[in-house]
Amino acid sequence: MYPLFYSFCFYLFGLIAIASALAFVTRRSPVAAALWLVNVLFCLAALYVMLDAPFIAAVQVLVYAGAIMVVFLFVVMLLNLGLPGELADARGLLAKILAGLAGIVLLAKIMSSRTAVPIESLMLRPDSLATVARIQGAVAPVAQPLFTEYLIAFEVTSILLLVAAVGAVLIGRRRAAAVEGVGAG
Repeated sequence: MYPLFYSFCFYLFGLIAIASALAFVTRRSPVAAALWLVNVLFCLAALYVMLDAPFIAAVQVLVYAGAIMVVFLFVVMLLNLGLPGELADARGLLAKILAGLAGIVLLAKIMSSRTAVPIESLMLRPDSLATVARIQGAVAPVAQPLFTEYLIAFEVTSILLLVAAVGAVLIGRRRAAAVEGVGAG
């Protein structure tokens, strides 16, 4: 049986991920959609941490939420898909109050966790994956199959991403040339 706090965090991150995914697919602006996707990826990383897979969580944040989303946003900006008028951010008084309250709650949680005594039921068991990873290492069990059994899929994925970025650049150049040709005539 899992402790109540574990279940609460699992459902909290799961619901945030689902709500963010729904916001991701319903946004009109590609930039806003990409930011919602980053939120989904961070929630998935939090779920990986809860499943005693901190290395996978770090890779999730660094590779997907970091590198892939930067490339995606670069292509969106290059193609000028996100027009400035489409971006709607929260600048109202209610949004500022909610953001301030969220910041205060986070600071209070950080300050209280510095002096808190760990609860025995929330501590890792000796046979947990995190304990085993501390002994054996966390990178080798992931890197071994990635560079042996799944090497072709890994390389095909990297080539596919490269081709997509080059294709987006070529489409952007064609549109720019077409706009210049129309404006000159």
